Amino acid sequence: MKTIKEIGDIRGKKILVRADLDVAVINGQISESFRIEKQKETIDYIVNNGGKVVMVGHISDIDSFGTLLGQIETILGRKIVLIKDLFAIKSFLGDSALPVALLENIRKFEGERENSEDFAKKLGSGFDIYINNAFAVCHRNQASISAITKFLPSFAGFQLEKEVLNLGRSLDAPMIGKVVIMGGAKAESKIPVIKAFLRRADKILIGGVIANDYLKAKGFEVGESKVDADVAKLFIGVDLNDPKILAPKDFIISDKKILDIGPKTIEEFTSIIKSAKMIIWNGPVGMFEDDRFSEGTRRIAEAVTTVSETIVGGGDTISAIDKYGLSDRYKFVSTGGGAMLEFLAGNVLPGIVALNK
Repeated sequence: MKTIKEIGDIRGKKILVRADLDVAVINGQISESFRIEKQKETIDYIVNNGGKVVMVGHISDIDSFGTLLGQIETILGRKIVLIKDLFAIKSFLGDSALPVALLENIRKFEGERENSEDFAKKLGSGFDIYINNAFAVCHRNQASISAITKFLPSFAGFQLEKEVLNLGRSLDAPMIGKVVIMGGAKAESKIPVIKAFLRRADKILIGGVIANDYLKAKGFEVGESKVDADVAKLFIGVDLNDPKILAPKDFIISDKKILDIGPKTIEEFTSIIKSAKMIIWNGPVGMFEDDRFSEGTRRIAEAVTTVSETIVGGGDTISAIDKYGLSDRYKFVSTGGGAMLEFLAGNVLPGIVALNK
């Protein structure tokens, strides 16, 4: 990929930035600002070097960025103009004294999800450069991610470059001493990662719904615990008796549901983690949101901080480490959830391929 540092002189350039602004919103307040914070380096670099920026992003929890604008301004440390439609972009680029604007929720525009070239061409009109700094959506084949690169010179922002370098490093690192932790739910996206790392890692520790699925597939009784449909189908191609895969040996159970790993498993997993050379972690091992069932995830999170090479990612994982005040204790925290898993599984990410063209 060409990166932002390769653009050269950007003074006076009008730059469209695909930013990652999809954060959790509770009662009108941004509850976790990590992804937005990771846009600051790229935006500051452009503005400090004389460029003008329009950020493009989406938000899932609410329809509009309007009620969040003040909070986004505080996180990024600068005033931002909210642009309601494509027609208003031209006015901002030509007339506004402020250097940064944010286009309204891009997924409200017809043609974005369909990766429409016509929409992408209109979106890119008036700009000199396109920068993708939103790794978390690079697995989406959408207009502001893929088609836009056909109409503007395109580069990776600082965060996207860091994601590719660090996740690539995790794939290339020696197998000896590499431990993968897979928890949470969404087995259909995590089991391919388990398959990929069976030949790339020493051990794979599983918890959460993934572990429930695994145990059920092996014929164990999991009571009324949450499991995915067709667990046998999900694990096709995986040797369920592979000694590299370590499932919980005991549990914290409430109302016939497995809600956390038990003390024996905590001791086994943390011992393995502390002796590892590299940890790749995606997904909590229990229902950490409830303090009664958070001990497993907390102990795992603390153990991972003792390892020098760490890659942590996934929305729930980030929420957990933020809850425990450990966010700054890991070497690299990925902004990606699904994109991180797709990358680690060895799949093609359209947003990255588009920058390579």
